[in-house]
Amino acid sequence: MAVISRGFGARRRESTPDLPPGQFLTTDFPVLSAGPTPEVDTAEWEFLIRTETGDEKKWSWDELQALPQETIDTDIHCVTRWSKLGTTWRGVSLDTLFAEVETSYDFTMVHSYGGYTTNLPLEDLLDGKAWIATEFDGEPLEPEHGGPARLLVPHLYFWKSAKWVRGIVMHGDDDPGFWEQNGYHTYGDPWQEQRYW
Repeated sequence: MAVISRGFGARRRESTPDLPPGQFLTTDFPVLSAGPTPEVDTAEWEFLIRTETGDEKKWSWDELQALPQETIDTDIHCVTRWSKLGTTWRGVSLDTLFAEVETSYDFTMVHSYGGYTTNLPLEDLLDGKAWIATEFDGEPLEPEHGGPARLLVPHLYFWKSAKWVRGIVMHGDDDPGFWEQNGYHTYGDPWQEQRYW
């Protein structure tokens, strides 16, 4: 069951033409989850990338924090039709994490603490398009918004920015993840309104 935060307020796209079609502008940050918020201790948190050969690159919380951090100013768009403009995040670029990963596969499956998965083409994670975000608006990322760390892929609908991220597994095919198996679009471009199959 999805959980939506109280106090959700929005404006229609007609008054904000830079919104993708079908979206409403909100100044809130609605909370939508498929289940309970997992409790993830940073002392036990780990992020990994696993290739098709079984090779793994792993980072502890401290190791992730020691990598170059970037500030990301971006808009975010949820498939449930809300958009929040001008958000500020801080995190590690996936370009940094994939720098020493060798793979011939073109697709990924992102895994989260709590069992959630979502599929993404590798090209949508590289070239400055995606981050492991640990801060929002200058503060540590709250658990309800995916803390301690979430994937941030702002050019796609926000379900692709998997909360409570713990790893990426390379795939040879664009296999659907949790939401995609339940009717959401396999790609999720908000400007094309790719909400559902």
